[in-house]
Amino acid sequence: MSLNTQILIAAILGVAFGFLLNLFPATQFFDSSIYLLGIASSIFIGLLKMLLVPLIFSSIVVGVSNLQAGGQLSRTWKITLACCVTTTTLALILGLTCAHLFDVGKGVDIALFQDAMTNHQTPDTLTPSSFFTNFIQNTLINPFKAFAEGNVLAVVVFALFLGAALVKGGDKFKSIRVLSLQFFEVMMFLVSWVMKLAPIGIFALLAKLISTEDISILSRLAEFAAVVTGTTIFHGAVVLPLLLWVFGEMSPITFFKGARAALITAFATSSSSATMPLSMQCAQQNLGVRPQTAGFVIPLGTQLNMDGTALYEAAAALFIANLMGLDLSIAQQIIVCLTAMIASLGAPGIPSAGMVTMIMVLQSVGLPAEAIAILLPIDRLLDTVRTVVNVQGDMMISVVVDHHTKTLEKTSSYNS
Repeated sequence: MSLNTQILIAAILGVAFGFLLNLFPATQFFDSSIYLLGIASSIFIGLLKMLLVPLIFSSIVVGVSNLQAGGQLSRTWKITLACCVTTTTLALILGLTCAHLFDVGKGVDIALFQDAMTNHQTPDTLTPSSFFTNFIQNTLINPFKAFAEGNVLAVVVFALFLGAALVKGGDKFKSIRVLSLQFFEVMMFLVSWVMKLAPIGIFALLAKLISTEDISILSRLAEFAAVVTGTTIFHGAVVLPLLLWVFGEMSPITFFKGARAALITAFATSSSSATMPLSMQCAQQNLGVRPQTAGFVIPLGTQLNMDGTALYEAAAALFIANLMGLDLSIAQQIIVCLTAMIASLGAPGIPSAGMVTMIMVLQSVGLPAEAIAILLPIDRLLDTVRTVVNVQGDMMISVVVDHHTKTLEKTSSYNS
């Protein structure tokens, strides 16, 4: 039985057991069940927290250090990074805008995480100047202190600097690059272990949620799922094809015909990493991208370009804040956007990887990591849609980059 099927069954059983517990309130069975469910869910959440910082650190170091190929493809990686930042920023803006427009999560107060909320200090409203001062003071710190305190943003900044140094140093730091890659692979191995426990953790979290909360939260969850799915599809069906048509001079119909096999595989596997070989094949054989461009852009995009994940995590943070009755200030929403962008950079291309990096986004504005329990019933469904958009973005950027590098090469040859 696949992990996807196990998670689906666990979610159904967790909801059913939660309804069963509601039939026996204020009994020994209810109290004992809630206690055991709390232990199981705490272990699962604790393991995710434990792996978060080293996973993000190693993932970003490896992703940035892969730019070593930029020594031969300077134009390629510069255009690639510009495209990644542009599409991710547009996805973040779209996600937050639609979340505000539809007021996802407002009107329902839940008490499940009140104890956790009392231990979290949500940042106060900041002026633009104090916001940037506070951001710098909390990110440019001793990296060992950042690791010890779980300051994810500071760890990410250090990882970006380290990755850039590995690129600049070239072969001098080859052994460190190899070590970083091996460390990342070890972390992915540990993540695969934790994901084997996901069905148990999801069962416990959902059963506890259903048995202790108002059922009206499910209707709000369905509304959120509809809004995020619609927004993600809009980004993939309108925003990205429009950018492709303008900057890549390729018809969206031509693109979707050529990329169809990879997009279907992405939907079925919910893994951009598993789909990457097919993405490269479609880009080269069906979309006319040169092998050297596809071989550089698509693997790098699989690591750095995740529009669907960024959109989902930004909207989800606002959704949870609304459920808890918190109004995030503009400064806090900026933090959410920056963190979601960074989290999408460090999200491994495996099913439900966003579950791990979502903790980073929530904690950036003081929301408890335990709140991901609210999102678990719909995470697998949304994961399929956002993975398709992630893979689509990688292939689209490869087309745009290849088009511009060809143009620049023709111009340089003509001038010479």
